[in-house]
Amino acid sequence: MSTLEIIILALLQGLTEFLPISSSAHLILPSQILGWQDQGLAFDVAVHVGTLLAVVMYFRKEVSVMAVAWLGTVGVGPEKGQASFDGKLAWWILLATIPAGLFGLLGKDFIEAHLRSALVIALTTLLFGFLLGFADVKAGHRTEHKPMEKLGFKGAMLIGLAQAVALIPGTSRSGITMTIGLMLGLSRDNAARFSFLLSIPAITMAGSYLTLKLVLSSEAVDWFAMGLGSLIAFISAYACIHYFLILLEKLGMMPFVIYRLLLGFGLLWFILN
Repeated sequence: MSTLEIIILALLQGLTEFLPISSSAHLILPSQILGWQDQGLAFDVAVHVGTLLAVVMYFRKEVSVMAVAWLGTVGVGPEKGQASFDGKLAWWILLATIPAGLFGLLGKDFIEAHLRSALVIALTTLLFGFLLGFADVKAGHRTEHKPMEKLGFKGAMLIGLAQAVALIPGTSRSGITMTIGLMLGLSRDNAARFSFLLSIPAITMAGSYLTLKLVLSSEAVDWFAMGLGSLIAFISAYACIHYFLILLEKLGMMPFVIYRLLLGFGLLWFILN
């Protein structure tokens, strides 16, 4: 890959991983539309590491509190962790990650073979864009929002099942998890925060799988591309989380809904012409 391709693809990964517009779609599209070569396993690992470090660093206080509380629930560390909400939240996030892991393990070959096309991306971009818009309007008209504590295990698992659906390119992991969070009564901010926290084990799982594939493959490693890609993905993802949460309070999801609809219809036009 050229340096320009490295920068563009890393920026796309960092900016779109946490925005409700589908990172997989934006990483697949350059090869579909511009004819770029696939970036390879090593680069995928690098940008996943960058985005994972960004979300862990941004939510480092919440993650550390949850980790200590979770240890309390299994008899390690402070006993108060057994009854704290942070301990429950940690369990919800871990268990809600299982559906995506199972779906990815069982369906990855089918997805790779049949669903990584511009047409599928266009259709899922439109469908889940409309659903995000519906959920956002519904949340905007709500006078009271359900606190995170009232989400419950069942609600957390519903969001986890939605995250599994996001393995279909164009769906957007953050988009569909925020959509379900909003539909379950969470505020925009809490829906986004739960989605971001849920992304930590999900990205860890995906990155670990890609790392294992890389180790078992004979692919040559471009260390410059990996280093630069990881750094750019980290910086852009960290900035993206920060400014997205600010923008969310002021404008809601609608700018991203409009972007998805424009992108989806634009892709359909490109495919049909």
